[in-house]
Amino acid sequence: MPGTHLLPPNLLKLFAPRPPLPYVRPVDKDIDRIREKKVDGVAAILQRLQDEKDDDLFNAAANNDDNMEEGEEPVFTLAEETKRQMRREERKAKKIEEFRKAKESYKPSDDPEAIGDPYKTLFISRLHKSATETDLRREFETYGTIERVRIVRDKKGRSRGYAFIVYERERDMKGMLTRGTPFNNFNLASTPTLLQLHIKSPTGCTSWVSGS
Repeated sequence: MPGTHLLPPNLLKLFAPRPPLPYVRPVDKDIDRIREKKVDGVAAILQRLQDEKDDDLFNAAANNDDNMEEGEEPVFTLAEETKRQMRREERKAKKIEEFRKAKESYKPSDDPEAIGDPYKTLFISRLHKSATETDLRREFETYGTIERVRIVRDKKGRSRGYAFIVYERERDMKGMLTRGTPFNNFNLASTPTLLQLHIKSPTGCTSWVSGS
């Protein structure tokens, strides 16, 4: 500060600078110094991994040879990709076999529930899950006398969302298609119900004639 040199010596000692700090070698890298970074590809690592994999397969085969009895063939360890491919092939073959068995056992003509004249049968889809046979009969018998009403259900008794209505006269069923569509009773259907004429030939072929 100004005028410090005019102070007596005993006070000047209080303003004397401290000695410099001793040099100490840094223990970490200098963050301000930029060094060139050497970036290599992964080819060398992949090759090393492949070599280690081959060594593991060779060692596994050698261990199997040591533990094999006379006449026993060696068992080689397959790569994971090969195992996954084998599992996919097994699942595919299993599905093909299940489809073949289901196709052989499918006999719609032997279904005890498939009764009635197909030309008098009305097919209803997009049916509400809570709808019952009584509800359908009440709504559709205004177009003619109904012989049978069936809502298709699963093994637990839950509705699959479609039903069949068999009229006693074919003209009543056709009249219902011409006069009653589109059918949109939200007590029975969550979406507008689709009505169709269900025609089944003696050969088992099925065709659909839309009523909407």
